[in-house]
Amino acid sequence: MKFLNCLLILLFWTPSVVGHDLIGKIVDVNNEPIIGAYVNSLSTKKHTHSDEFGKFIIRDAHIGDSLKIMHLVYETKYVVLESIEEELLIKLSETYFELGEVVVNQSSKEVNIISAIDIQAAPVKSSQEILRKVPGLFIGQHAGGGKAEQIFLRGFDIDHGTDISLSVDGMPVNMVSHAHGQGYADLHFVIPETIEAIDFGKGPYYADEGNFATAGYVKFKTKDKIENSLVGVHAGRFNSMRAVGLFKLLDSEKKNAYIASEYTLTDGPFQASQHFSRYNVMGKYSSKLNDNSQFTGLISHFSSNWDASGQIPQRAVDQGLISRFGAIDSTEGGQTSRTNFALSFNRILSDHASLKNNVYYSLYNFELFSNFTYFLNDPTNGDQIRQKEERQLFGFESLYSHSSYFNNVTALFQFGIGMRNDLVKGNELSRTKNRRTTISSIQLGDVDEKNLYAFVKADLDVGKWLFEPVLRYDFFRFNYIDLLDTLYNNQFQSKGIFTPKFNIIYNANPSLQLFVKSGIGFHSNDTRVVLAQTAESILPAAYGVDVGAIMKPAKRMIANVAFWYLALDQEFVYVGDEGVVEPSGETKRLGIDLGLRYQVSNGLLLSGDFTYAYARSVNSNEGENFIPLAPIYTGTAGLNWKINKFNTVVQVRYLGDRAANEDNSITAKGYTITDLSFNYSVKNKTFGFAIENLFNQEWNETQFATESRLRNENTPIEEIHFTPGTPFFMKGTFTYLF
Repeated sequence: MKFLNCLLILLFWTPSVVGHDLIGKIVDVNNEPIIGAYVNSLSTKKHTHSDEFGKFIIRDAHIGDSLKIMHLVYETKYVVLESIEEELLIKLSETYFELGEVVVNQSSKEVNIISAIDIQAAPVKSSQEILRKVPGLFIGQHAGGGKAEQIFLRGFDIDHGTDISLSVDGMPVNMVSHAHGQGYADLHFVIPETIEAIDFGKGPYYADEGNFATAGYVKFKTKDKIENSLVGVHAGRFNSMRAVGLFKLLDSEKKNAYIASEYTLTDGPFQASQHFSRYNVMGKYSSKLNDNSQFTGLISHFSSNWDASGQIPQRAVDQGLISRFGAIDSTEGGQTSRTNFALSFNRILSDHASLKNNVYYSLYNFELFSNFTYFLNDPTNGDQIRQKEERQLFGFESLYSHSSYFNNVTALFQFGIGMRNDLVKGNELSRTKNRRTTISSIQLGDVDEKNLYAFVKADLDVGKWLFEPVLRYDFFRFNYIDLLDTLYNNQFQSKGIFTPKFNIIYNANPSLQLFVKSGIGFHSNDTRVVLAQTAESILPAAYGVDVGAIMKPAKRMIANVAFWYLALDQEFVYVGDEGVVEPSGETKRLGIDLGLRYQVSNGLLLSGDFTYAYARSVNSNEGENFIPLAPIYTGTAGLNWKINKFNTVVQVRYLGDRAANEDNSITAKGYTITDLSFNYSVKNKTFGFAIENLFNQEWNETQFATESRLRNENTPIEEIHFTPGTPFFMKGTFTYLF
């Protein structure tokens, strides 16, 4: 007990030098806190950055000291201290981003500045663009626009989310034990214009990231307030139309509220019309309370339905049976919806302590009709299947932060706890015909999956060094009731996992940061597979290491490089027509990430990202150990040119050829696609156009090596099945601010 008391005193003790510390807060012209502003004392050479409340502390400050405050999208400001007894309030005015003012500071997430630059230069305008803001991340759509995108990152074919953790305002997006696939993550409920920031990290190195955060994580934060109301209309080829509106309801120093809505329609380029429609609505309220607290509440609803042509076999196109935009089974498609409620309460407890709490609830429905193999299993009716579920998802997370000083060491301690519960009713896989007739039920059951977790993290700032030790523990309880079983049998199993992490950051100077990150992560297995005891591991671990640097080779240039290694105890392959997840054994990956942002002039930004990954199965024979669809080479390049009232964006993305099966006898072809957008703004109106696939390249957006049989074939054939990428697609845009 004495030892525990001494430990607590050590952790929370703040010496008497606090009286000489300068407490400050950085806000914009609307008194909203600015996160991540760099504060440098020109007199003492000490520096820090503002936290999520806009607050900062400069140690050993004196009257007469000069401070330099910088931020990517705000004007640089100099302040001479006239007092250190009262909290210093600093207001910054927004401006066009300036890379010359960016400083590589002490943060393990410094690479997030890349996404901040990209969003500022080219704001997100579609749901597909949301994930593409993460360097090195590629997506593909293969089911009529309503299904979650297939994701590729760091040598992973992540499918729909097995090895990447996605969240929005603290709400998890990934669905455990989903009817279609483990980790299924559908981001279409997010209205792009409401996004304020993207936080991402690659690898399993972060305290607050648990399940699925092996290749990495992406967090999206929506705006607490909007500067202007707006309405926008987008219209283009293939009977495509999108209408969006953001409307300010409250706008005061203490309270803000707005509502946003979006409606999208398209038939797509396919011969069988997609009949795609999606509707989104979101409302958000935020309030600053008198006790240094902030409350936010969010309500949103999303619904979508569509038809799809699915993946088609290459031989059917080669033989002239169908065109690239034709279909073997045009009755595929589905419908889905999600309703969200999220509350957050953040409070500054003292100059050195804060508390963040969020709680969420989602009601989710999903129904998908697919046909991967056509007439392989059922030559009479075809192989169409239905995957369906109704889910309630709820949970919370609390994070306590406390800063302390020990001589020349600045320490930030964080303690977090949380819970997530998924209640899935009628998790179904059935064989169907024409989306109407149910031929047989393969799986039908109820899932109750719980995840409790806790983590502790320390940021120890020692001069130019930053040390980040982390310990996290996750506990899972899996329950499943098989509704096809004539006897009631509530199956359950429990499992826990410790995932330590340790990061070291060295700040050689304001223009160079070196880092070594290491840690263990995991992705859970599907509840049905866990309880059927067909998986070798319930919570297979991932072991990762990153070594790299973030640097400014020139005043207006930022570059990043990382060499990485990741090994997994086990990966999963979802067999959609059988409703099982098969373990595919241990894997290893290694690679390199490169990135560059160069501001040629005030309005001209050049950007580029390149990745290489080597991915192999560990327990397979040489030559038969390729990981299907694992990306090897990826690259993106961008040009953002803003001059006066004109804004032009050119973006190129490249995905190289890769193995489609284990022995590389079938190849998934790569592609290079160029997109262009142009906008002209006058007063409160913006006119423009956007072109996808500017050079009308013939490309395959998604590809799979699949064994299938057409109606008149005697034997099945394994080959590439693909969804064609969008041909030349132009749309006009108009936005009105008021």
